[in-house]
Formats: sequence, C-alpha cells, structure tokens
Amino acid sequence: MTYARSCPHLPRAKSQRGVVLIVALIFLVLLTILAVSASGRSLLQERMAGGLRNSSLADMSAETTLRGVEWKLWTSTTKLTGTPLLCGSGVLAGSCYRYDPSNAAVYGPNGIVTKFRTGTTWVTDGAATYQGADGATDFTATDPSYKNAKLAKNPVYIIEDMGVELPPGASGGLHESGATGTGGSGTVSTSRHVYRITARATGADGNTVRVMESTFAAKSN
Repeated sequence: MTYARSCPHLPRAKSQRGVVLIVALIFLVLLTILAVSASGRSLLQERMAGGLRNSSLADMSAETTLRGVEWKLWTSTTKLTGTPLLCGSGVLAGSCYRYDPSNAAVYGPNGIVTKFRTGTTWVTDGAATYQGADGATDFTATDPSYKNAKLAKNPVYIIEDMGVELPPGASGGLHESGATGTGGSGTVSTSRHVYRITARATGADGNTVRVMESTFAAKSN
C-alpha cells in the first residue's frame, strides 16, 4: 500500500519578484525630488547674495563719487585757490552745466543732463569719469587688497551750477535757511553757488546701476 505524505504549501517565489525594485525606485524618486529642491534653493540664495553684493558695491561707488567730487569742489574754491570756480573752466571744464531750463540741448526731454539724471541704462554722454582722489584709480581692475572687489565700469558724474545761494528774504536764485553767505553778511553775500552733483555707478555686474545726487555750496567768485 502506498501512502501519500502531504507537505505545507510554501509561497511561490515568483509572487515576490519585482517588489523590492519598485520600493527602491519609489525611494529614489523621493530622494531625487528632495535633492533638486535643495539645489534650487541653494542657487536662489546664491543669486540673492550676488545681487545684494552688486547692489552694495554700486551704492558705495556712487556715494564715494559724490564725496570725492564734493571734496574736489571744496578744495578748488577761490578762498583756497584764488581762481573763480566757474563751469567750463578749471576743475569744472567739460563736466559742468549752468542750470538753464530753456536750454533744450541740456535740459530738454532728450537733453544731456536730463538723460544722465533719469536714464535707466548706462549713460556717459557729457560726463566725467571719477578715478579716485588721486585721479588715477581704475575701479575696473582687480585690487589685490580686496581680491575680486572690482566694478564693471568706472563711476561717472556731472556737476550743475544751480545759481547763487541766498538766505531767506533775498530775491532771485536759490536760497537755503540761514545767512549762509560768505562772512555771514546776509543778503548782500551771494558769492556762494549751489552745485548739484549727479553720480552714476555700477556694481561688479554692469546690469546693476545706481544714480545718486547731492547738493553742495561753494564759493564761486
């Protein structure tokens, strides 16, 4: 007589094929998504840091230009040099304009000064280049002291002679508060002129442009 022995049924191996691969692929996709997201955030932060650096360089460059030109005006006054500080002569040759709204070539919609003060792109027409207190600094060259701290373009500026500075109560011209004339002699003292300085500067990237202005009073004659 033959006896048949029964054995417990074992799960078929083929029913588990591919499960591990599918799970691994799912985790791989999730890790890829996380990596791409982290990389995108890093690139965005790098661009933001670069933009902030360019903005700071442009701001500092424009401010430096204004202070440098103010110092140039101050040290060129007749009180110190004995030479009249007039547009078109001396230190004001080529980059200074007398304020005259009727002069369309200078103050019209497409005038030299109007375009320089309001243009959204890099404008150099009618402007002077600022190259430091020594007049020989190239801000576009790499300075070993600051490694990569350099500008895309050297700053430029213009100066406008806005007219005499008069205290309150005086007629004609511009005026500021207080008897600011030479010697404090009031309305009869009109030898000081108000100069408007406009500076344009870039950051390390030429697409970052800053335009700043200041007014400065100096003895003109």
